[in-house]
Amino acid sequence: MIERPEFFLRQLFDRAVEVADPMRTLKDFLPEKPKGRVIVVGAGKASARMAEAVEAVWGPCEGLVITRYGYGRPCHGIEIVEAAHPVPDEAGLKATARLLDLVESAGEGDFVLALISGGASALLVQPVPGVSLAEKQAVNQALLASGAPIDRMNTVRKHLSRVKGGQLAAAAWPAQLFALMISDVPGDDPAFIGSGPTVGDPSSPDDALAVIDQWKIALPGGVREALARGSGVVRPGDPRLARVRNVIYAAPRQSLEAAAELAREAGCDVRIFGDALEGEARLVAEAQAKEALTLQHSLRAGDPPILLLSGGELTVTRRGDGIGGPNAEFCLALALALDGAAGIHALACDTDGVDGAAEVAGAVIGPELLKKAAELRCDPEVALQRNDAHSFFAALDAQVVTGPTLTNVNDFRAILVQPRPTPSRL
Repeated sequence: MIERPEFFLRQLFDRAVEVADPMRTLKDFLPEKPKGRVIVVGAGKASARMAEAVEAVWGPCEGLVITRYGYGRPCHGIEIVEAAHPVPDEAGLKATARLLDLVESAGEGDFVLALISGGASALLVQPVPGVSLAEKQAVNQALLASGAPIDRMNTVRKHLSRVKGGQLAAAAWPAQLFALMISDVPGDDPAFIGSGPTVGDPSSPDDALAVIDQWKIALPGGVREALARGSGVVRPGDPRLARVRNVIYAAPRQSLEAAAELAREAGCDVRIFGDALEGEARLVAEAQAKEALTLQHSLRAGDPPILLLSGGELTVTRRGDGIGGPNAEFCLALALALDGAAGIHALACDTDGVDGAAEVAGAVIGPELLKKAAELRCDPEVALQRNDAHSFFAALDAQVVTGPTLTNVNDFRAILVQPRPTPSRL
């Protein structure tokens, strides 16, 4: 038996985050520093930490990296700029313009190192002609509330941008460009990490419009007209991509496996559902609750605990006016579906420390949660209807708050299933 289930689950999450720290692993994928001019650029929640790891090996470098507010790191040569995420702001707009100027200054014989991690979609902001920053912000907010999968969101973002969809790599031509990436997307497709600024994309503006229509995303001003005019997204096979190399060096699978190893050492029977789960958070929670209850029914006293692990990126279709995120909403829906089942505990967190737009990684639940909520007069059903999971878990002191983790390999979900306690005999 695991004596302190919620503490144990937090240990597993911390281990998953630890193994994705760029300071631990990036150096193993970094080539010897090239001769001549080297430019380091990047964007994402982990990008400043990645830049720090680069300079730990190469020493001070020329460059510019854009990260989320609070995620900056000390670098000796590379300039770190902080900007808004998940909705872009003026700081990101100005920094992206400077980053593009720096990349465009590279010439034949120069080397550009691009550091890309999750969050780059919002941090690299340079709208196509005819679209203002305010309109881009409105589109981003509408995308986040739509419930569309991340790859569909990124299709729209690419065709409204002058830097995504291979356009950063095209700007670096004819210099050599090497991109190191941390994956936060289901399936680890480099074209969707940060909306693929160094990766060609076969989609068209019509595909972006189809996403907008399918998920009924409201468009401000002339955004639809801008898409109708076309975009600068670079298609695969474009000669400007001939000197580009993209490498994913950290991904969700590694973090899940590290947590699984720790759990096995503690005596758990580990089942990994996968590292690329997608779908509505509350529906995935209901399905996993059913699986957990079925498995628990098969356990007898003395059987080893079962740990269910999964990663990926769930979505929330915004229906209410609350404060929430996919991990907290998963936990809330899971608690309701489990209905206080004894012996089952769970944790769901985003490995970047930010679930949705809140400075909260996620939440942890146990059998007493709903009873405690009733005592505090916190209605979980109402909270779920309002998409107000963060407020609910804050009232119950069940949030997981990490602060900036400086990495991002997407969601981490763990459900610990132990045999039901044997009723004591009087």
